[in-house]
Amino acid sequence: MRGLRRSILVSLVGGAVLLAPAACSDQSGTAVSEPSTVSDAGPSTTDPATGSATPAGAPYTESELQVTGSTGRVRYDVLIPQIEGGDPAVTAEFNESMRAALQDQIDGSGTDAFTLSSQEHSVAHIGEHVISGLLVTSWNADPPGAHPTPIVATVVVNSDTAAPITLGDLFPDLPAGLQALSDSSARLLPETVAGPDFDRSGIEPTEANFANWLATPAGMEIHFNDYQVGPHAIGLVTVTVPWDDLADVIDPELAPVVSS
Repeated sequence: MRGLRRSILVSLVGGAVLLAPAACSDQSGTAVSEPSTVSDAGPSTTDPATGSATPAGAPYTESELQVTGSTGRVRYDVLIPQIEGGDPAVTAEFNESMRAALQDQIDGSGTDAFTLSSQEHSVAHIGEHVISGLLVTSWNADPPGAHPTPIVATVVVNSDTAAPITLGDLFPDLPAGLQALSDSSARLLPETVAGPDFDRSGIEPTEANFANWLATPAGMEIHFNDYQVGPHAIGLVTVTVPWDDLADVIDPELAPVVSS
């Protein structure tokens, strides 16, 4: 699963990290702290906007982090999902994994200049045993090209162990698990905007095709990349594979975790 690496990322190269707590009742928008001064010598990180620590053991709550900066080739201004409270180890794992997922997008590939901006971000599910997060950024050539391209990343953390859950963890027999995801996707995609003529190469049983997924009570929510199962014009496509469809291939110890 893209972005699920255990490296600790305090701040992003060449940019400032700004904490922006979610504000449900403020109709003027979410407030953020003032950015730290950034020099060519390296990155900097602001203190939390509230200036106070969340007590350990408090319920997990959703927040967000504004990450801005430039590497010279890449300019970025992105909001990423974060959590507060709960087990500090779980909170750190989720937050650092989300920052690492964004760093992967900033690092990108090739040598072309581009910009990254926010498109969608959410702590999609905080369950009894699992926390899932979604990040979608908007990639655009610099100078701008024909249209921006969305880039998807997901993070799933086992809140019992403070460890990320990968496809390899979820499916002891990985090829069998990927085949089950492919079969279920073939059944579900015709009912989406992709329609019956969806691009079947996008659901071949490979890890890359199912790298972006979320654990939800309803099932394994698969997020396909732009162009993966259809043209850019249809937008991003998502299907939710019921856990019952995966009962024969999922790790029995993880089944109650991801479905909580």
